[in-house]
Amino acid sequence: MDGKIKQDTIIPIGKNIREIRMGKGIGQTELVRLLQLQGVDMTRETLVKIERGIQHIYAGQLKAIRDQLGTTYDELLKAE
Repeated sequence: MDGKIKQDTIIPIGKNIREIRMGKGIGQTELVRLLQLQGVDMTRETLVKIERGIQHIYAGQLKAIRDQLGTTYDELLKAE
C-alpha cells in the first residue's frame, strides 16, 4: 500500500484544504514553503491539483497540511 488517499465527491479533501487555507489567509506558495520546511516534498503545482481534486493526496501530506493549517482531520475530511 502506498499511502494514497483518493478524494471523492462525498468528501472533497482538496476543496476543504483550499477553504481552510484561504480562511486563514495563507497563500498556496506560503503553504508549500511551510510544508517543504517540514520535510514534505510538495510543489505548488501539486497543491493546486490536490485542491482541484485531480490528484491523490498522501497520508503524510494530509497530516502535514493539517499541522500547518492548525486544523483537524474532521475539518479536512468533512463531507459536502
